[in-house]
Amino acid sequence: MNEALKVLEHRMAEGKLDALLVTDPKHVYYLTGFASNPHERFLGLLLIHGEEPVLIVPALDAEAAHAASSVKSIVTHSDTDNPYELLKARFGGKSPQAVGIEKDHFSVSRFELLAASVSAGGFSDIGPWLRSLRAKKTPEEVRRMKHAAELVEEVLRQGLTHVKAGVSEIELVAELDYLMKKVGASGPSFDTMVLSGPNTALPHGVPGSRRIQPGDLLMFDLGVYAAGYASDITRTFAVESVDGKLEDIYNAVLAANEAGLAASRAGATFGSVDKAARDVIEAAGYGEYFVHRVGHGLGMDTHEYPSLHGLNEDIIEAGNVFTVEPGIYVPGVGGVRIEDDVFVTPEGPQTLTSFPKALTVLHL
Repeated sequence: MNEALKVLEHRMAEGKLDALLVTDPKHVYYLTGFASNPHERFLGLLLIHGEEPVLIVPALDAEAAHAASSVKSIVTHSDTDNPYELLKARFGGKSPQAVGIEKDHFSVSRFELLAASVSAGGFSDIGPWLRSLRAKKTPEEVRRMKHAAELVEEVLRQGLTHVKAGVSEIELVAELDYLMKKVGASGPSFDTMVLSGPNTALPHGVPGSRRIQPGDLLMFDLGVYAAGYASDITRTFAVESVDGKLEDIYNAVLAANEAGLAASRAGATFGSVDKAARDVIEAAGYGEYFVHRVGHGLGMDTHEYPSLHGLNEDIIEAGNVFTVEPGIYVPGVGGVRIEDDVFVTPEGPQTLTSFPKALTVLHL
């Protein structure tokens, strides 16, 4: 049994839960090594106090589960079976007093099926336990995330060669998404964003048909999945030339990014990272144009715990991985965001992304 499962069993005993049912496919993968997209079919990892864990998978995934899962007790169900009856059978006809589930993952209809079959005395949310486990990355997880960062930077490096006269935002997105598979990534970790000119003032703008023009700022926000883990990077460039105001904005964001990275140390609060970056932008006179938190957790999901907003007093721990991505967005003028992925070590922050951040002018 791996360490994460041992921690869950210990917490189950502390919380006086008779059983845990893990159903989010990412968490099943995290705990067993078996990756699957079951679509509408039931997938679950069941831990009953005092018994070996059981992995319940669709029959069509049986061979893959046996090959990949560290949990060796595997039960399958066909498309005509009721998987909730399988759960009921695992309890031997007894009704558990308390069962832990992932409340954020269960739909109301699935919960009603579970409750009717298992007849537990109560259900507790184990989502916080799983989030806390995932927040501290193992060396293997960090290695995978570093690899994902290297792949996305190669995508960006090659993608920049397609910035030519007349190319549109959405055409650049298509090139980047193609390159992701070509360099060996599983695919994008979120919708790839390329914004130009005044569109860069939209923090979550949607790429469209606008064509790149001299004098534009050009923002790339992209990430990939590799071996189940995500990367996430943003870089902003100038096209042909950059005027003085946009250069000032860029320099303020770059200084804020560096301040946020320097503040990313074990023992500090997550909110202090936001404050470190925000103080720089406010001192430059652009505080009202920094309209979002400074970052978010990164791992098997592109956005996961923690949220690096100014009121988060949770303590940074060695092993945390998150983004630092300050931005300034001036409507009608343009915007700049610079984002890095940072891994917190006992000795200090280590950036997983390394793509150059000095203001670069692209020539069409």
